[in-house]
Amino acid sequence: MSECNNNCASCSADCDSRQAESLLAQANPLSSVKKVIAVVSGKGGVGKSTVTSMLAVEMNRRGYHVGVLDADITGPSIPKALNIQGRPTGVEEGMLPIRSETGIDVMSINLLLENDTDPVIWRGPILGGVVKQFWTDVVWKDVDYLFVDMPPGTGDVPLTVFQSLPIDGIVVVTSPQELVSMIVKKAVNMAGMMNIPVVGLVENYSYLKCPDCGKEISVFGKSRIDEAGRELGLPVLAKLPIDPLVAQAMDEGLLEHAKVDAIAPAADGIERFGKL
Repeated sequence: MSECNNNCASCSADCDSRQAESLLAQANPLSSVKKVIAVVSGKGGVGKSTVTSMLAVEMNRRGYHVGVLDADITGPSIPKALNIQGRPTGVEEGMLPIRSETGIDVMSINLLLENDTDPVIWRGPILGGVVKQFWTDVVWKDVDYLFVDMPPGTGDVPLTVFQSLPIDGIVVVTSPQELVSMIVKKAVNMAGMMNIPVVGLVENYSYLKCPDCGKEISVFGKSRIDEAGRELGLPVLAKLPIDPLVAQAMDEGLLEHAKVDAIAPAADGIERFGKL
């Protein structure tokens, strides 16, 4: 056996010193993204896309150039929340994301479908390939924070994102239900296996404030997010109330013009974590 020159790319030997090959996909040559933050949830129905949209709006209001990569291929909702219509423009260097009214760049499968109600009935590898192309083929130009709206769970697409995109950190979204600790741990443990830091936890549907007396009502039961945070050694970034005005703004595509003050502590946490 010849002497090792430490150049694994030119060697087919399967030795102990062989360096692990990176699975990271190369961004478009014209892209410039400073921080990539994935928004994840261990289960569906916790308002992950709402939190992603609110974070994008808040960070945009703070003067950052924000992008949203909608990796929830089978359940895309970002274009609806930000009132984005039309189709992305293709240029020689790749594809340009569509910019919202206030300047948020967005790429989503719904922007490529003939009708936004058409179902996406694809198997896992194809879904993962599309998400990867949203990184390699799209020109994310001068983006300070790129939020990746992930599908729920720990399946093919989340795995593809974690392995292929240079994720700087994740925000875990959950709700105040009995299973919260177990569900959060699944998402956090997956991030740990991928060596991706967790920025912190966001609890959605935390409470409902009575419009008459101001009392906070725990509609989905007592919050356990603080206990989960202490157990995992993670900060709780925000506890978001059930807000009919936010829900209405999402449905009507007016989130950019809605009051989203409750998400501010989470935005503060992201700024501290990924200081530019």
